[in-house]
Amino acid sequence: MSNLKEIKRKIKSVQNTQKTTRAMKLVSTAKLRKAEEVARQSRIYENKINEMLSEISYKLSQYNAGVDSKFFRPVDSPKIVDIIFITADKGLCGGFNVQTIKAVRRLTDEFKNANVKVRLRAIGRTGIEYFSFQGTELLEKYLNTSSSPSYEKAKEIISDAVNDFMNNLTDKIILVHNGYLNMISQELKVVDILPVEAPDSTKVNISESKSLLEVEAESEKKILEELLKKYLEYNMYYALIDSLAAEHSARMQAMDNATNNARERVGILTIAYNKARQESITTELIEIISGMESMK
Repeated sequence: MSNLKEIKRKIKSVQNTQKTTRAMKLVSTAKLRKAEEVARQSRIYENKINEMLSEISYKLSQYNAGVDSKFFRPVDSPKIVDIIFITADKGLCGGFNVQTIKAVRRLTDEFKNANVKVRLRAIGRTGIEYFSFQGTELLEKYLNTSSSPSYEKAKEIISDAVNDFMNNLTDKIILVHNGYLNMISQELKVVDILPVEAPDSTKVNISESKSLLEVEAESEKKILEELLKKYLEYNMYYALIDSLAAEHSARMQAMDNATNNARERVGILTIAYNKARQESITTELIEIISGMESMK
């Protein structure tokens, strides 16, 4: 009887867990739909501004446009590299954070093997706690940002990194995050933010006569500064939005898997309960029959 009570208690416990994971899946699904729409709308602007900056970088590298900017100057052998990476502020999202952390560790090891100093700027509680536990020094820590991204916060984060870049405290800035691909998968993204890289000349088709980038000489510096400012801020903002959508997608999957596992576990425990109950009834019948036989 005690065995039956124990199995019944386990079934009840797993069923309660199943209800919780199902509810969390529904919440993540609702949040994903909102984040997915915001990311979709933001992606259009992000792609356009990236195309424009790539074209500018290409022209500066190919035609020597007379604008010497540190933002566009390629660095073949950087001495100091800043890595900005985004993880979740909350858990229960499967391998979402693991992919980003592995990518950061791989980049860090590669740069250190090349005698390049790496400085980490961490966004999200999970990444901060992991590297702090490992004893890795973090240059900047940003909490409660990946779970509720805003343009102002993105502007603050990227401004700190850009100021160090302009003051020659770092030679390169890399952004690492897990981005949203679709409802069932995420895509790891490792992007060189600064300096802006010119596209491969064999893969671009830029016609100078048809280009929209016809700028008067006296205004080119001012326009470049404004474009660069928007490019950097919006790329940081979009990375936060993209990461949040991917996080909700990963959590939805994780909770769906947990719900299915709980359902399977309930089925296994139910079978075990029925077997134990049948054995208990059989034992009682045998005892009754044995008792009646002994009374004859």
